[in-house]
Amino acid sequence: MKLWAIALCLLAVCGSVSAETMVWQPAAGHTQIPIWPGTPPDAQPMPGPEDVTTGSKSLIAGKPVVVVKNVSQPTLTVYAANGKNTGAAVVVIPGGGFQILAMDLEGTEVCDWLTSRGITCVLLKYRVPSKPYDWKCNCRPHNLSTSVPSLEDTQRTVRLVRLHAAEWHIDPHKIGVLGFSAGGYLVAEASTNFKRRLYAPVDSADKESSRPDFAVAIYPGHLSPMDHDAMNPNVPVSAETPPTFLLQAEDDDVDGVNQSLVYYTALKNADVPAEMHLYAHGGHAFGLRPTSNPITRWPALVEQWMSTIGLIPAVDR
Repeated sequence: MKLWAIALCLLAVCGSVSAETMVWQPAAGHTQIPIWPGTPPDAQPMPGPEDVTTGSKSLIAGKPVVVVKNVSQPTLTVYAANGKNTGAAVVVIPGGGFQILAMDLEGTEVCDWLTSRGITCVLLKYRVPSKPYDWKCNCRPHNLSTSVPSLEDTQRTVRLVRLHAAEWHIDPHKIGVLGFSAGGYLVAEASTNFKRRLYAPVDSADKESSRPDFAVAIYPGHLSPMDHDAMNPNVPVSAETPPTFLLQAEDDDVDGVNQSLVYYTALKNADVPAEMHLYAHGGHAFGLRPTSNPITRWPALVEQWMSTIGLIPAVDR
């Protein structure tokens, strides 16, 4: 399985880049919050310090992509809902093949859309790089997940959002997860592993449930080996898996449309409410950036779906 378009063609190889060794920072008016009070559990050595890189030739919809590497200190950033607050909140999980994070394409740009619809966005900067699931040897780090640290960060973030729901003007029963590619895989893991205690509790946040109330996986990966019908055993779908929205292109040559097909089948077999949209064209890693492909109008579909399951008011499109 390719690693998220080989980490945007390894960025530096496919085109000239501008880079600074620095810690990613949100735009003015927003503050990153460490999700762990001390050293994160299962901390792993990084190849170097955190680094932010912007490509100048590897463009998506005519724009460069901001890539973050070597994240050892995971954070969340809260983007408050604009206009009438629906009470819903979404933890946004960027993709990047568990090697990098596409922090604007699949992060801040997503928050811009969500907050404009009255939905609080919580952007997760989780730990990368980490080891992907190895289908050849059927290896599972710690016998738990593709990336234990990344899943720990995801679970911890959902718990923190639930703990601070009143402070952040969020309905604690309307907290969802939305992820892309590897982030889409973390969406599936968080949706199915919420009863697993991956780390020792560190404070009152860990008394909260890590189960999302709803889930959105956009061109997810790692759910099934390419061209196979097997389901990744680290995603134990059950009747308690939250309602899920899936979207993928049939010409996705990075992870393949089978990722969504296999997961959708597992959801339906478990009687989990699920909605899936497949498009002929779109490829992979397009985020919300509009192109000539109809698939890039997917945010409107998510809004309609959220409305049908009672998360936000009816959407008039």
